[in-house]
Amino acid sequence: MKILRTLVIFCAVTLAACAASQVHETPVSAAPAVNPTLDIAESRALYIYSQSRLHALDGDLDGALSLLRAALEADPNSAFLYTTEANIYLKMNRVQEALDACEAALKLNPNYLNAHVLAGNVLAVLKRDKEAIPHYKKAIEIDPSREDIYLTLAVSYVRLFDYEEAVNTLKDLLKVNPESAMAYYYLGKTYDQMKLAREAVTYYKKALELRPDFEQALIDLGVSLETQGLYDEAIAAYKDLLQINPQNVIVIQHLIQLYIQEQRLEDALSLLKKISHSGEGGLEVHRKIGLIYMEMERYDEAINEFNEILRQDPTVHQIRFYLATAYEEKKDYLRALEEFQKIPSTAFNYYDALGHIAHIYKETGDPDKGIALLRNAITAQPEQLEPYLYLAGFYESLERYDDGLKVLTDVEGRFPANPRLLFRMGVLYDKMGKKNESIAKMKEVLAITPDDPQALNYLGYTYAEMGVNLDEALQYLKKAVNLRSDDGFILDSLGWVYFKMKRYDEAIENLKRASELSNDDATVLEHLAEVYYAKHDYRKALSLYRQILRLEPDRKEIAEKIKKIKAETGEK
Repeated sequence: MKILRTLVIFCAVTLAACAASQVHETPVSAAPAVNPTLDIAESRALYIYSQSRLHALDGDLDGALSLLRAALEADPNSAFLYTTEANIYLKMNRVQEALDACEAALKLNPNYLNAHVLAGNVLAVLKRDKEAIPHYKKAIEIDPSREDIYLTLAVSYVRLFDYEEAVNTLKDLLKVNPESAMAYYYLGKTYDQMKLAREAVTYYKKALELRPDFEQALIDLGVSLETQGLYDEAIAAYKDLLQINPQNVIVIQHLIQLYIQEQRLEDALSLLKKISHSGEGGLEVHRKIGLIYMEMERYDEAINEFNEILRQDPTVHQIRFYLATAYEEKKDYLRALEEFQKIPSTAFNYYDALGHIAHIYKETGDPDKGIALLRNAITAQPEQLEPYLYLAGFYESLERYDDGLKVLTDVEGRFPANPRLLFRMGVLYDKMGKKNESIAKMKEVLAITPDDPQALNYLGYTYAEMGVNLDEALQYLKKAVNLRSDDGFILDSLGWVYFKMKRYDEAIENLKRASELSNDDATVLEHLAEVYYAKHDYRKALSLYRQILRLEPDRKEIAEKIKKIKAETGEK
């Protein structure tokens, strides 16, 4: 329609969600230009449109829509009015009617840019990306300079998993505008979708070179760096972001988690205390601070944090459990018992509390009192599995394996095909030296829950220790690692089976990672030392054995291994 100038309407679709969820009309800077040669119908349509616009600005979408229909009656050949109608329908979430209005506009003017863009966005909302793509491509053909159209087209390609076309589209945008930070950012997001974290990082960094204050790019850069295990770089990215926006809760959470993961507990504490002093975060911050103090074995400070939470809300039973555990770690058994006993039988951690109480009785020289406590719990609620498991575990801690196994076999019929019960039976058989029975129980667990990482690990490690079925053991452990890649003890098992297969380099790779994740657990270090010894790398083996002896000075067999290596190498 010659009398109305084009109004730019576009939708921003975020790639992070990979979906177009909303369409926002760009504010119009001026009313459509008036042509002095307007006929009466067109003049009336323009007047009614202006009234409709005022209603829309006031939030009266029904009134605006009614006036637009009147404008279309006056000028039924206006592609612009149909596109405006589509925009209002979309705001009202009447998506199909919005699409119909776009199609009416394009029937009148097949080259109307705004109608193509809006039709593409409406189809994206409907998740009909294959149909949206031709509209976006036509819009780019009409106006190759519009950045937003390239971005929404790339989004549709990503949603269809056509990553190559998404990348090509974004690179086409860079040919038009080499300074487009959004093009680089979306390339990063696309490569993230493709699980190509290195490439994603490269493009996020290019986006940040152009826009150093680009918060979302910094967040996604940090996440990609985490994915690659580049934790120091991820921490640096998050710290840069906090310089821009100190209140970014998502980034603060990521940073705290990374500090904890990297055992930078003082850094985590510092950040949490800063949040606490600002009055934000509430009781959750006290909880995290308390747990970090527990990890650092600063039990008095942990107790203060937990007491502060309970002072404000005495019904938080998990916090009371932490408080009692802190007293138990201090060996203040009287206070620990007092707190554990306050946890009611209706609490989800009630049986955990009973298990700790039984352990305290054992530590204070009265294990029979612990057994009686757990048997009373069984009598009170015989339909619950947990007290049977705790009683069996308590017998196991006393090395009364037969008694523990009897507890479970007596109720196996009451809890048929229960993987937790079968797993504990398998462990007890193993402790009794009955490897075949243990393996059979673990296989029963996997028949019920094939993705149980602990049963997979137990079977794989058992076979490795026995030196049998190593190929089968490897498959079990690879699956366990895929399910729980950050479990140092599962990685230790995988490294150990590689050692048994004489695949030493793969063994070292997994055992070194296992050592990092398990905070230099003595067993993991011993396995790694064994591999180095088998490779005749006596210097590294000797260093690890000495480290183990510092951790566990009473390990006479480790001292003998050190003596043997020194004799073989002539070291004094």
